[in-house]
Amino acid sequence: MRVGLFVTCLIDLMRPDIGFSVVKLLEHAGCDVMVPQAQTCCGQPGYNSGDRAAARDLAEKMLREFEQFDYVVVPSGSCGGMIRYHYGDLFRDDPELQGRYARLQPKVYELTDFLVNVVQLKDLPSQFAGHITYHDSCSGLRELGVKAQPRALLAKLPGVTVTEMPDCEACCGFGGTFSLKYGDISTAIVDEKCASIAGSGADAVVLGDVGCMLNIEGRLRRTGNEHTRVLHVAQVLAGDA
Repeated sequence: MRVGLFVTCLIDLMRPDIGFSVVKLLEHAGCDVMVPQAQTCCGQPGYNSGDRAAARDLAEKMLREFEQFDYVVVPSGSCGGMIRYHYGDLFRDDPELQGRYARLQPKVYELTDFLVNVVQLKDLPSQFAGHITYHDSCSGLRELGVKAQPRALLAKLPGVTVTEMPDCEACCGFGGTFSLKYGDISTAIVDEKCASIAGSGADAVVLGDVGCMLNIEGRLRRTGNEHTRVLHVAQVLAGDA
């Protein structure tokens, strides 16, 4: 099974160690993992900001680089949702691109969804132990239906205790450029999320989107919380946390 890994901008630029954890998990699952070296952005920032031309250029680039693979795995609900559902809008006036995208679309999976529902992973290369809570990122949850999958995988780790925080499905306030345009609102939202994390009593919050990760971790640290760990689910499942 040839799997193309779409690394995502934030992992590549901010947390490359997460990318290596993803590769470790996919190879453990028996996949032949390929990482196209020229890949860049999925186009979501431009698309959400109204720059359709730039977003389409990036979508075409992604299509060229990944349409050869049996599956495309994305360790981010927001990038996965963009590729899986919004490229059709960008390609709507081009039948040739529409056809190529129609073949790619069903092969695109968020990481935990792929591990649970495609390869049906039975065991994990991890000895992680700890008390955690899980934050459901907006795009992964609402666009891709990622909810039970990460929890099913975490349940395979006997040393992990999961306590659900209040409002685990509520937004963290990041929202890409939303956090830049509406900083005060974003801060109020992430403060509620941080309070929910604290209310769970967990030592770490685990999630599947690096945008949420950076936003929550940044706010925790700025408000003096130096002890609560913020971890991508790939790090936990791969034993790299």
